[in-house]
Amino acid sequence: MSSYDVVICGAGIAGVAAADALTARGASVLLVDERPPLSLTSDKSSECYRNWWPGPDNAMVALMNRSIDHIEALARETQNAIALNRRGYLYVTTDPAQTAQLQQAGETAAALGAGPLRTHVRPDTYTPSIAHGFDGQPDGADLILDRATLRRFFPCLADATVAALHVRRCGWLSAQQLGMTLLEQARRRGAHLAHARVEAVEVQDGRVSAVQLDSRRVVTGGFVNAAGPFLRRVGRMVGVDLPVFSERHLKVAFEDHLGIIPRDAPLLICADPQAIAWTDDERAMLADDPEAQSLLDVLPAGAHCRPEGGIGSTWVIALWAYDAAPVEETFPLPAAPYFFDVTLRGLTRIIPALEAYIHRPPRPTIDGGYYTKTRENRPLIGPAGPRGSFVMGAFSGYGIMAACGAADVLAAYISGEALPAWAAAFHPARYDDPAYRALLDTWNDTGQL
Repeated sequence: MSSYDVVICGAGIAGVAAADALTARGASVLLVDERPPLSLTSDKSSECYRNWWPGPDNAMVALMNRSIDHIEALARETQNAIALNRRGYLYVTTDPAQTAQLQQAGETAAALGAGPLRTHVRPDTYTPSIAHGFDGQPDGADLILDRATLRRFFPCLADATVAALHVRRCGWLSAQQLGMTLLEQARRRGAHLAHARVEAVEVQDGRVSAVQLDSRRVVTGGFVNAAGPFLRRVGRMVGVDLPVFSERHLKVAFEDHLGIIPRDAPLLICADPQAIAWTDDERAMLADDPEAQSLLDVLPAGAHCRPEGGIGSTWVIALWAYDAAPVEETFPLPAAPYFFDVTLRGLTRIIPALEAYIHRPPRPTIDGGYYTKTRENRPLIGPAGPRGSFVMGAFSGYGIMAACGAADVLAAYISGEALPAWAAAFHPARYDDPAYRALLDTWNDTGQL
């Protein structure tokens, strides 16, 4: 075919979800990427999902709830080929002053539609999550203040733990399997995949008329920018300077041969900012390295880890976004010589037994990608540029969990369906509103881990 209803630039999770949603509505779709599908940053994900999002309104919670609904339906249709679980996120603090913040987070999330907050101050009132599957589990969150309950259900946590917030409509899945399932569905409905590069977007009379690839010209009335880290570059092809930037984010996988992290654990998150307890020699070494001096400061909360793999696996993955400065996107990613050591030490605050790996570390595997994001960490979904031009991106680190819901909104724009009221919160034109720009100055919590 030399003409399509819609051409999508980018075959990451956003692009394949868009192709699935559009072909489900009868559109002919060409998905274009010079790389294999899901191979740039989508396969570097921590593969987690959550409906736990702050904000001045309920838009992010509503988007995630819709997306998770889609993911759960897909899991049921495929006999859970995507390995979806509902173990939850466990935010852990050893600082009594943080307890009130966890409670406030739970109350705020409940008000935004994430589900009720349940507080546990005595044993036998808390119901743990199941290790496998996702049906029949509560939503909302459980604030556990009873130390006996913490020791019983989370024995790996530090004795100094004073509270934990177990967020329930959360967990992880096989991101690669999710993406390939969406892509296969789209291709069965007629979507085509072109291994090519988008060179230009042609506009005639104020409307998209064709897309020029490196190998051919494709006639189309619809163009979707789902280019992930290259979102801004592709946006310029339609005369739009998208308000996004990128941060480099890494994750590390290692073998937990000592069995420190329980294989049925939820995602374990340190909710405490902290200064690493370096030795004097280590401090001197870091002080001599201009790129490492910031590691001597108090680092932000958010070091987290989870078990990885099926039955018999000993692998763990861990992440900590302690360095989130905007950077230029370069591939392959630059080396990160301190990342494993820093992340491991950060996790020892809530999981002290991991100290055994500090001086005899297992061999780590480090990879990562870019969180391409807006200032307030909300995505761009909707029309951008000439008629027929759309954007679906700026998903930061949450593309896997948001893609299905976002694709639903995008397809509604393109097909002329009714939009949910909260879709306006993600429209690229929101920055044209002076009231919205003023709101950004008061926006403190972006929900990023």
